[in-house]
Amino acid sequence: MQNAWTPDGWRSYPAAQQPDWPDAHALEQALKSLSALPPLVFAGEARSLQERLAAVSRGEAFLLQAGDCAESFHDFTADSIRDKLKVILQMAVVLTYGGGVPVIKLGRIAGQFAKPRTSATEEVDGVTLPSFRGHIVNDDAPSPDARVPDPARMLTAYHQSASTLNLLRAFTKGGFADLSQVHIWNQQFVADSPGGRHYEALAGEIDRALRFMRSCGVDLSGSILHQVDFWTSHEALILGYEEAMTRRDSLTGDWYDTSAHLLWIGERTRQVDGAHVAFLSGVSNPLAVKVGPSARPEEIVALCAALDPSRTPGRLTLISRMGAGQVAAHLPPLLEAVRAEGHPVVWACDPMHGNTFVGAGGRKTRHFDHVLTEIREFFGACRRAGVWPGGMHVELTGDDVTECLGGTDEILDHHLELRYTTTCDPRLNGSQSLDLAFQVADLLRR
Repeated sequence: MQNAWTPDGWRSYPAAQQPDWPDAHALEQALKSLSALPPLVFAGEARSLQERLAAVSRGEAFLLQAGDCAESFHDFTADSIRDKLKVILQMAVVLTYGGGVPVIKLGRIAGQFAKPRTSATEEVDGVTLPSFRGHIVNDDAPSPDARVPDPARMLTAYHQSASTLNLLRAFTKGGFADLSQVHIWNQQFVADSPGGRHYEALAGEIDRALRFMRSCGVDLSGSILHQVDFWTSHEALILGYEEAMTRRDSLTGDWYDTSAHLLWIGERTRQVDGAHVAFLSGVSNPLAVKVGPSARPEEIVALCAALDPSRTPGRLTLISRMGAGQVAAHLPPLLEAVRAEGHPVVWACDPMHGNTFVGAGGRKTRHFDHVLTEIREFFGACRRAGVWPGGMHVELTGDDVTECLGGTDEILDHHLELRYTTTCDPRLNGSQSLDLAFQVADLLRR
């Protein structure tokens, strides 16, 4: 079956969450243009990520997957990319130094433009409009014209992803990610927070450790302290885009989706007989699947068989997104079923999506305490099952937003209106992200 796979084979399966493109010719032209463009990532990079994820599956490393809820065409600057990277690097340092394990840094970035929606329409200021599906499909402006799906947006998404990747590679390989820069990563609004002050103390400990090693004659000139490996990921939702970005590797002959290093399937599109599973089963990238409280053990085992029939370590990550208070009832049967079948998956926790609610002021939000509770429940369930709690998947930004309640700065409901800028779901700000990293580092030490 694998030998018969082709990038367009998904078209014979039911495909959920696809836009209703109004102009078939424009869609064909956009996909043709995309298929002729250079890859955004390379097969060898994806294989390197899979090797690192294999270490996570063995309990030897931890996965930090983090970034924006949905990237925006309107908020696209070098500063915003840099600040998002700063927060992820800070979290990784806290987890590595405090938790005592290597951390795989995987961004929700350079391609996270599409969003699944529960309904085809939404109400904005009393007007019913087609739902905003991410800037790769339509615009978030509240007008009928803005909500018409436009396939030319896929080309814009490609070029913005390429620019973002160029900058990320420059930052992570050009000195910005040097471990001696740990103090510089602390943005002003984060540095003034309790989490930021805790981070500064840790950065001081790292400085002292590096000075001690140098004084002992240890050569610190190698790249391991001056560069970091950083990979990209997004939900493979718009299948025409993913098909157009799929190339055959000249070295191995295998197919790779070159739009990102890792692709994931969401909770709404994980049907084992659906188009998303059919498509991703044939690409050789590492993959992930979001798993919610409705998942049954037999469904998840079937997904493992479809997406990782060879049981290759690092190939498949299962991301639990149950909601605080739901983990103990729903996750243990899945952990046991997957382990019993011998699938060497990475288990990670998305503590964000199961904890979204509408605040008193009418805005979608999440509470930091609920996020932390779900992560603690995830660690507990994994450890009771004898499974390594391998990672976390969070939505965050480097901006000083007020979108999620709580944290040590205690964002309250009436604060949400101050700096609520997300195009879709609420994100942790830098201070809350650091708070979370310290809490998870403590869980890793136990």
